[in-house]
Amino acid sequence: MLASRLLSILILLQTRGRMSARELAAEFEVAVRTIHRDVDQLSAAGVPVYADRGRNGGFRLQDGYRTRLTGLTQPEAESLFLAGLPGPAAQLGLADVLSSARLKLLAALPADVQPGAQRIAARFHLDAVAWFHGVDRLASLPAIAGAAWSDHMLEMRYRRSGDTEARPRLVAPLGLVLKAGIWYLVAQRAMTIRTYRVANIHDARICEETFVRPKGFDLAAHWEKASRDYETGVYREHADVRLSAKGMAMLDLLGPHVVRSATETASKPDRAGGVRCTLPLESFEFGVRELMRLGTEVTVLGPPALRALMARSARRIAAAHAMRRTTQAR
Repeated sequence: MLASRLLSILILLQTRGRMSARELAAEFEVAVRTIHRDVDQLSAAGVPVYADRGRNGGFRLQDGYRTRLTGLTQPEAESLFLAGLPGPAAQLGLADVLSSARLKLLAALPADVQPGAQRIAARFHLDAVAWFHGVDRLASLPAIAGAAWSDHMLEMRYRRSGDTEARPRLVAPLGLVLKAGIWYLVAQRAMTIRTYRVANIHDARICEETFVRPKGFDLAAHWEKASRDYETGVYREHADVRLSAKGMAMLDLLGPHVVRSATETASKPDRAGGVRCTLPLESFEFGVRELMRLGTEVTVLGPPALRALMARSARRIAAAHAMRRTTQAR
């Protein structure tokens, strides 16, 4: 603890310049007397710390005493500060480590580079979590990350979507991916590379057994291909529809893949401004729920089975609301 505090004091003095004993004591939640002892130990170790007396005095380092990161340009330094995501770092159990690393990096930067790096942190904040979603408390994430980092096998229980209980799995964790605020584990099991949603992983435990990563495996390239395959494979049905101009503008509600398909298949607008196009659907049942988000701005033209299901669902909704009005009237 003492060594860590001494290093942190040194870094703070490099970063902020002159600081009083009271400021340092408040920073580390220790007594002022403790700070004076710490500064004495830094001086004894050869660190040129000087005390300026007076009303605006404090401790400072000798001018020019600084550790530099050789060759690091200002754009590179700024990009490193932009890359820090506090939310995901906290989920990985690295929030304090990230904060410490940013402080050390800032302290080691040349004086002319520091302002730009600090400006990035002050003007850009990356929030990877989708709207109306909190940050998941993922108890198993640190263990999963540890296994992936050290190439150790991972024991876990995994609950697939729709299952009522989690089942045991033994996997070789190849890497973690953060997609739209959701963590996924890419792992090898029985010679097949699969994707697991971390929120559905329970009781993860790092095994003593190690594994050899597949030769030439590239996590980013694998994820890009797997994402494309998933987006293509998940849409097994389609809907022929007529959309009003407002309906076309509302398609963002159904996702970018649907918007792209509608744009590519849209006919010329009719006199009322409506267009005919084809929309991809995961299934007719799911498609009805999605299309109803567009209200009266969409008319399903086909296939007949989808049109019938849409009409049947609309009648049930209308009947349910009609019954409620009758009951309230009584």
